[in-house]
Amino acid sequence: MIRIIAGKYKKRKLAAVPGHSTRPTSDYNREMIFSTYQDFQDKRVLDLYAGTGALGLEALSRGATWVDFVEFASPAIATLLSNIQLLDCGDQCHLYRKKVEAYLKTCTQAYDIILLDPPYDKNLVNPTLRSIFGQDLLAQEGVIVVEHSRTETICPELKDRIFQHKSSKTNSFTWLQH
Repeated sequence: MIRIIAGKYKKRKLAAVPGHSTRPTSDYNREMIFSTYQDFQDKRVLDLYAGTGALGLEALSRGATWVDFVEFASPAIATLLSNIQLLDCGDQCHLYRKKVEAYLKTCTQAYDIILLDPPYDKNLVNPTLRSIFGQDLLAQEGVIVVEHSRTETICPELKDRIFQHKSSKTNSFTWLQH
């Protein structure tokens, strides 16, 4: 079961993507992410590899003004649309049905917070981060939160942007700044 942890949608249950194609961020890990970085009030958020939308919807619940979701997989899109409808927050978000790399190439606006949770061990973390920084999509005071496999590390040229890192048995969480 996936649920919103805090904010205006607190304790609301979200649908999960059927099957095993999507790995939703657990309540425990979302709590850790959102307790490490707490300033979502009035922020524009980008949720890449959105899946169920749990990360972006949690950000909305905690005061973000807008979330753009980017997702390509049809089952995840259906679930995400259902979750947006369930929370009745469609006026605060938009779903882009695109591959992340295609979206990033055409995106022209900067975001205050970028949530990045790609499929594990697919070599997507560093190319996505390079695109974000290369396209200048992170606002000056912005933050990127990356959930990734412990076996994936942030490339050396981005190490100076890391301001927080935490690991569990199977995954790691890295916070980067502009």
